[in-house]
Amino acid sequence: MIDFSMSAAPLLPETLRARVRDDRCGGYATFEGWVRNTNEGLDVRRLEYQAYERLATKEGQRIVGEASERFALLHAVCVHRTGELQIGDIAVWVAVSAGHRDAAFRACRYIIDEVKLRVPIWKKEHYVNGDSGWVNCEACADPHTGMHDHG
Repeated sequence: MIDFSMSAAPLLPETLRARVRDDRCGGYATFEGWVRNTNEGLDVRRLEYQAYERLATKEGQRIVGEASERFALLHAVCVHRTGELQIGDIAVWVAVSAGHRDAAFRACRYIIDEVKLRVPIWKKEHYVNGDSGWVNCEACADPHTGMHDHG
């Protein structure tokens, strides 16, 4: 299975994990992006994600497909939340399975970095002090910082 999707419902890793389980695979890697309670010195109360879902799904599927080819994956799944999320909720979940661990680790990192960089998803933080603001998610995977280098 090679799949990218968006979800307004909470993500359940136990259920999602079954989509990449395969006895042919010796390597499995996952990434869970959690909503944290602070960002750049501000206390965060909750987040809101919005997306251009049709384009987001298309680009996300392209990224997962690229990772599958580049790292010889048997399975790769990425699901990103939309809507309101609370502290501790899973905002994005990535899992890959491959013949070997190195490919799984590298592919998982590739997928999350590329999703942050290329997929049209916007994050609005709501702060404890009553303010709110849109966050530039692309900065999380800026190729100039080396964060985007997948060797």
